Amino acid sequence: MRKLNQFISGDDGERGESFLDDESDDLCSLSPAQRMYAFAACLVAGLACTFLSLIVFVKPIKFAVLFTFGNVLAVGSTVFLIGVGKQLSVMFDSVRIYATAIYIGFVVISLICALWIHSKILTVIAIIFEICALSWYSLSYIPFARTMVSNLMVRFCDTEL
Repeated sequence: MRKLNQFISGDDGERGESFLDDESDDLCSLSPAQRMYAFAACLVAGLACTFLSLIVFVKPIKFAVLFTFGNVLAVGSTVFLIGVGKQLSVMFDSVRIYATAIYIGFVVISLICALWIHSKILTVIAIIFEICALSWYSLSYIPFARTMVSNLMVRFCDTEL
């Protein structure tokens, strides 16, 4: 497990800690192996909920609940690797604070439209925006990805040639 920690963190053995060490979150008493298992289980459960939501696609309210729950599980699975504090600081970093806020906002909006308002049209619209917000949020973790996508969108949507 130590070699896996070193490989994942890019450590060559000179540093003493990685993001899977117990010091990454003082509130968590899980071992590095347990954290990896919990991460994998949470990620698989999130992906399973997301894929299962496609079965009930014709029922937008059930689709929205399953899809949103799956996305939240998948995004939240990294908490087991880096801890709650580090996860929140990464999510609300200045680079991705707007993307995070918009994604969380559309998660809440889609659940409100599905569970409280019971509007299929509003739920579908909210889910479309949630997917776009999740994509933009995910692109914030890849260097220069959002700039590249923005430039492509300007190039494809620009009326001047």
